[in-house]
Amino acid sequence: MDVHLLGVWDYVVISTVLLISSGIGIYCRFTGGKQSTVGEYLFADSNMHVVPVAFSLMASTVSAISLLGNASEIYTFGLQFIILFFGYVIVAPIASYVYLPIFFQLRVTSVYEYLGKRYGTIARLIGSLAYSLQMIFYSGLVLYAPALALEAVTGLSKNVAILSIGLVCTFYSTIGGMKAVIITDVFQSLLMFGALASIPIFAIQQSGSLTEIWRVAKEGNRTDLLNFEIDPTVRHSWFSLIIGGGITFLSQNCVSQTQVQRYLTVKDLKRARQALWLQFPIIVGLNLCTSLSGLAIYARYYDCDPVSNGSITSSDQLMPHYVVDSTGHIPGLSGLFVAGIFSGSLSSLSSSLNCLAAVTLEDYLKVS
Repeated sequence: MDVHLLGVWDYVVISTVLLISSGIGIYCRFTGGKQSTVGEYLFADSNMHVVPVAFSLMASTVSAISLLGNASEIYTFGLQFIILFFGYVIVAPIASYVYLPIFFQLRVTSVYEYLGKRYGTIARLIGSLAYSLQMIFYSGLVLYAPALALEAVTGLSKNVAILSIGLVCTFYSTIGGMKAVIITDVFQSLLMFGALASIPIFAIQQSGSLTEIWRVAKEGNRTDLLNFEIDPTVRHSWFSLIIGGGITFLSQNCVSQTQVQRYLTVKDLKRARQALWLQFPIIVGLNLCTSLSGLAIYARYYDCDPVSNGSITSSDQLMPHYVVDSTGHIPGLSGLFVAGIFSGSLSSLSSSLNCLAAVTLEDYLKVS
């Protein structure tokens, strides 16, 4: 398997990103109310602007696994997967007009307080425990999986990656509270966009045009979007993706502690609805970047698949392999890509930590 070691400038870029994230946490700790109240620590005093909250809503649901996996999915099976996001259009009105008014009326710290009010303490604790276990396992996964893929291709030690991301994320999330988490989410979202956008940009330069990339992808049957089969055994169809995507977004955007806690960081219901709707073009834009990246990678390797020829061992390594193979000669660019992937892990992990703190405080410590 081919391994392309990162250079000095790559490590400079990665270190700078981690330092900036830590600096945001320090800034939030010593400004404003200095995180001295539960309201400020967990909800940023409900004083955040709509735009950063929208970015944070997106960043909390898009992990490094999504960034690597979506591009691999497009490379292997084609563009059909992007139909998934039409499910959001169906779910957003439900979240906006059914669920959000309830949570704003109750002003809960934990969404599972609603279960307690409606069905009793046992139901509340069961729901809270299920969420806590999910987040604990999810946090480990979003740290380990991308670190493993990056180590295989770039030689960056997975132990160093896991420790660096884990320590930095814990540091700024702990001292800066929700305000630091949201601001770093914006910074990390921009990094993700930059890292992913660089892939099709360089691919277009190498191939000559976007038309050429599309031609190769079309010849390889990677551009078909019109599969309307009802057969549930096919990999993707409009019906399975919209229904499955709708159910996924319903759980994420309507009742997830991670998202509801962010809705409550704005002043009122109107602003929360604006953040909810603004999240859609942001998340679609990011996934268009991953989709174009998948097509660009296919156009580069359609006749010499890196998995088949042994250059890499897993399709999850396709994107980092392409970056170091095609742009590794440019100082710092591979580091920018790694930093973008790290940002996916940082945003997901910080969301988990802050929300687990809220659930632990409200559902376990106060209840007991």
